[in-house]
Amino acid sequence: MSLAEIKSRIETAEAAAGRAPGSVKLIAVSKVQPNDRVQAVLEEGHRCFGENRVQEAAGKWPDFSKTFENLDLHLIGPLQTNKARQAMELFHAIHSVDRPKLAKTLARLAQEMGHCPDLFIQVNTGEEAQKAGILPKEADGFIAECRALDLPVKGLMCIPPVEEEASLHFALLAKLAKRNDLDSLSMGMSSDFEKAIALGATHVRVGSAIFGARVKPEE
Repeated sequence: MSLAEIKSRIETAEAAAGRAPGSVKLIAVSKVQPNDRVQAVLEEGHRCFGENRVQEAAGKWPDFSKTFENLDLHLIGPLQTNKARQAMELFHAIHSVDRPKLAKTLARLAQEMGHCPDLFIQVNTGEEAQKAGILPKEADGFIAECRALDLPVKGLMCIPPVEEEASLHFALLAKLAKRNDLDSLSMGMSSDFEKAIALGATHVRVGSAIFGARVKPEE
């Protein structure tokens, strides 16, 4: 599949859901993709990309930024507190704020640096032990805690369990966001982004459908 096909499918899903054209941002997930594939998508004019790891992004995007303007970089993977400063320097948005310690670190750094990326709180909608994210029952309190720290919380993010119907998780995330007056929802990936758009997604994260299967780096 191509970038143009994914964009066309997003436009169709927006229209089907009665959403305004362009109301959904496509994050091209470039993690573990060779630079030539990423460059090809950049050359098509796309500027919004998602990375899972700060270190990988730091080795890739400063060089691309010399050639391509107006990059919009999103961290969609887990963030360790010791990488928070580097993440805040690299990314325009962080989708994986998931615990009080990280929130406090981001708040302290925002004061020091005088700026902060847009933040999304990751909710573990499936309550999976192996997955990051705040539990749904703790989400309201954590959102309030982040706001009390003066953090720019823009929305919520989730990654549904692979074996469950994604729409149930998207609906839960949308309900949590509405209850807390948050208007951005980062949800939906290559296999289910149309369902996510129908339920209010503002950011969809699509990787393999744009770039092809991931390429594992050589050991």
